[in-house]
Amino acid sequence: MMNDRPFPSRDWIARPRPAIVTICSLLLRVVSFAQSPSSTNLIRIQISGLHSDKGQAVCALFASAKDFPKNPQNAIARTQSAIAHGRAVCEFAAVGPGRYAVSVFHDENANGKLDTNFMGIPREGVGASNNAIGHFGPPKFEAAAFDYSGGTLELAITITYL
Repeated sequence: MMNDRPFPSRDWIARPRPAIVTICSLLLRVVSFAQSPSSTNLIRIQISGLHSDKGQAVCALFASAKDFPKNPQNAIARTQSAIAHGRAVCEFAAVGPGRYAVSVFHDENANGKLDTNFMGIPREGVGASNNAIGHFGPPKFEAAAFDYSGGTLELAITITYL
């Protein structure tokens, strides 16, 4: 007896196969991830004006005026960077939106601290975001503060030697 239908059944079109569903689902995820904006939050500090390539550049990120810039051990993040041709780059990743200030110093002897003379004046180069300069002391948080809304933010700081 012959089949009443001249062609094979098209029921398979109505019932998607599990492998096809899985592949399509993965492709949709890849495409949507590629089209979504970057979720990486990064503050990148371009440091210039370093007198030599000796030592390292030490950077600290502060979220309040409380310890800025005198107590970098209390900063919300710290990092250091090698120096090449009088320049260095510090990066702070996974930073949430907020108001911040950055302090930088040239740790020429790589001892991890800012060396000062007997009067407290830095013997090593210093800098702050917005290239803020202090008067009779370090710069104030408000002078160095910047607003960060997320994504990648590039800042430039020039080191000064007192």
